[in-house]
Parts: sequence; C-alpha cells; structure tokens
Amino acid sequence: MGITETFRLAEQFKTFAVAECRGISPLYETLSLHLAEDEELLRIAASARAGQPIPNLMFGAVHALLMQGAVHELREYYPSLTPIARPEALAFPCFRDFCRRHAQELVALLESRRVQTNEVGRCAYLYPAFCEIYAIASRPLTLVEIGTSAGLQLLWDRYAYRYNGVDAYGSPASLVRLDSEIRGKRQPSLRKLSPPVAARIGIDLHVNDLGREEDALWLKALIWPEHHDRRTRLDSAAKLVHACRPDLVEGDALALLAGLVSAMPKEAAVCVFHTHVANQFSYVEKNQLMAQLDQIGMSRDIFHLYNNMQDPLLHLDYWQKGRRQRSLVLAETDGHGRWFRWLLGSS
Repeated sequence: MGITETFRLAEQFKTFAVAECRGISPLYETLSLHLAEDEELLRIAASARAGQPIPNLMFGAVHALLMQGAVHELREYYPSLTPIARPEALAFPCFRDFCRRHAQELVALLESRRVQTNEVGRCAYLYPAFCEIYAIASRPLTLVEIGTSAGLQLLWDRYAYRYNGVDAYGSPASLVRLDSEIRGKRQPSLRKLSPPVAARIGIDLHVNDLGREEDALWLKALIWPEHHDRRTRLDSAAKLVHACRPDLVEGDALALLAGLVSAMPKEAAVCVFHTHVANQFSYVEKNQLMAQLDQIGMSRDIFHLYNNMQDPLLHLDYWQKGRRQRSLVLAETDGHGRWFRWLLGSS
C-alpha cells in the first residue's frame, strides 16, 4: 500500500470517528482515531474489497470474531459483550494486539464480507416517505428494495412508530416499535395506519438469511457495541421476517431490476428504494441505475426513494404517464433513524 493510499485510508478513519461516531459510539470514535495513525492496522483494513466503507467493515469484522468466542482482553471494552465495559480511552493497545494476533482471520472477513447493515431504525424516516408516495399514487404499493440484506426494511409497514414521544402510527400491535424525533418546524403528513403494500421484493449481491447463524451473527456484529436498542430491534424484526417471508433475490440489481419490474402488474405502484447502499455504487453504476429508471418510467409509473446518490438527503423521484414528473427532496436524516428533519413543504 503506497503513501497516498495509506493517507486516504487514514483520513477515512478520522472522518468516520468525527462525523459518524462522535456522541454515538465512544469506543469506535477512540479506536478510529488511533487506528488512523497505525500503518500496520491500516494495511489489514486495506484488504477490504473495492467500494466498501472500510471503517464499518473493519470494526464489524473485529466484533464478529469476538462474538464468535475469540478469547482476548479486548472483549472487556465492548458494552455488547460485557455488563460493565472498561473505559474506551484505554482500549486501543488491546485492539491493536487483537488485530495483530487475528490478522489472517480479519483479512478473510474483509475480503469476503460486505457492509450490509439492516438498520430497522431507518424505517422511521421511510414511513412518512411511503405515506407521501401513497398520497401521490392512490393505490397499493409494490416494493423493490436494492441492497436488501435480510429484508428487514421491506417490512416497514409492519412496524409501529412514535414521533417526538407522542402518538402511534403504522402497525400499532407490532413487535417492533420505533421512536424517532422530527426536528424543525416542518411536519410530514403521517397516515395513522400503514399504506397498503401489495408485494415486496428485495435484491442483494448476497442475501443474508437470518435463519443461518453465520448471517445473523454478521448483522449483529455490524451494530455498534453501545447500541443495545438496535440489537433488540433486530431480534424482534427477525421474527417478522420469518413470519412474512419476503421475496429476496440474490444478484446484481442493475442486471435484474428491469426484468423484475416488467413482470409486475401494470396497475401496481412500483416503489424502488434503497438506504445507504448507494455509498457502495461507483459513479458509473449510479448513472446506470438512473438511466434504467428513466427507461422504465417511459412505459409505466414508478417511484424511486433513496439517499446517498448525489448527497446524504432523502430524495423521491417519480415518473407518471410516460415521463418524469418531479424530483423531491424529502428529509435530512440520521443514519440510524434516531431523528430526521422533514424538508418537503409544511403541514
């Protein structure tokens, strides 16, 4: 790994520490800042396949090995693995030793695994977005999720929602209950009950099967150590996946999307959506996806809900009657759905 690559990777870890972990994961913030200065660990982290968010993958791989039972003092610093964790400020020497001792296993995970965080909490900002789509479409929604992982976000209509501590929306009797803060003055138009969903399909390069211990453990390993509520939600949502059995298709969305959509009834309000996975798309792939949607939109109505294509904001594009109608900026969102700021109009 050359000097330029080392510098770029170090900057990724520094940015991850400050922009994503500060105030949310003290352990990962501390480890990221130290790792950015350690050339040996940066070389291990660089084993990740192209396009992956390397800090998330590196910390997920370490977490996975610890969850699988690797014996090392490092586990004493993880709130997910011990009742009373040691201070994170002292964790890095143990972290460095663990990574050096388990370098081969880490490299194997970095080369083979993907960041496929199936964050149920993001459904808190997807729910008002789908309410907006239903208001436009006026018919049941057919969902197509790109980067579906285990399909948990495909079940957004089966979850219960509470915003700013009051009222319940969605599916009030659900096992999965999501709390989120709506910041700012603008408020989305929220339906009391979930918009109807006619069908749901998920596409991923590697589908995670929550019935397989290996896949379930990997999804838990991607959850940050301090986030007990996210692990609890994952367990509850997994029960709904087992009951609902959404249709999950393994393969490249760019190759499969047009065929899947063409097989859907013409009267279906097709909603293609994805959260954060576009971070792993190249510039060319992003353009190819948008070109496909433009092509599909010439022959049928279709909605595209997404973030991280051109910026972090939540966007909605839609095509009706053979042409693109509007491109809407819906919201500024927290990556785990703890809060969002609605940007579309006012109610």
